[in-house]
Amino acid sequence: MSINGAHALVTGGGTGIGLATARALAAQGSLVTITGRRLEVLQDVAGDGLFPLAMDVTDESAQRDTIAKAVAARGPIQICVANAGIAEGRALQKTEMDLWRKIMATNLDGAFITIREAMRSMVDTDWGRVIAVSSIAGIRGLKGGGAYAASKHGLIGLIRSYSEEYLGGPITFNALCPGYVDTPIIDANLDAIQKRGFSQEQAMEMMVGSNLHKRLIDADEVAQAALWLCAPAASSVNGQTINIAGGQV
Repeated sequence: MSINGAHALVTGGGTGIGLATARALAAQGSLVTITGRRLEVLQDVAGDGLFPLAMDVTDESAQRDTIAKAVAARGPIQICVANAGIAEGRALQKTEMDLWRKIMATNLDGAFITIREAMRSMVDTDWGRVIAVSSIAGIRGLKGGGAYAASKHGLIGLIRSYSEEYLGGPITFNALCPGYVDTPIIDANLDAIQKRGFSQEQAMEMMVGSNLHKRLIDADEVAQAALWLCAPAASSVNGQTINIAGGQV
């Protein structure tokens, strides 16, 4: 199937991986609903096939209403990119329940609700793609980031489970697992690492060094992987984790 004219939903679509993916899909003719908590950020990048709607993925009723509104405006969702997430690291004994709940509410609960609500219209179509943006941390864990890694492991569990639940049908479920990507999250990570007593240069070296090819990943590299999963040639790719980290994990 061509994705020209297909309705795509991309959460966290105003910046970083979400925006790069939304633009890649729109360039192929998709009608892309982008969501995020800050409407002004979405409006700044809207146009050329991108349609902004403010939505907090931690709010179940807001997700239900907003996704229904998008379906009413642009038809059933056939591409769902559950991308919205937060990345905060903290050692075990410094991880309070408020932080744990905050990360799970966004990265895991939020993605679950997004997929569930998108599927309400997708199941009535003859083709669909569900793509979750997980992380290499969802494959191997992350020192000093147990809550984040657990949320991303859980997201992969959702994808694998739903791929089995809908096995044999026209909808596939896959997860993208990038390493450190050159997005605004990098700036936040730099600040957090520097607060632990490291210089900015040392903090950057830590992140770059975590990618096996020793460079930051471009957001468009992740977007192109998402685009490939929407191509006819990827129709037999289902329930998989696509690692984007410059080498074997």
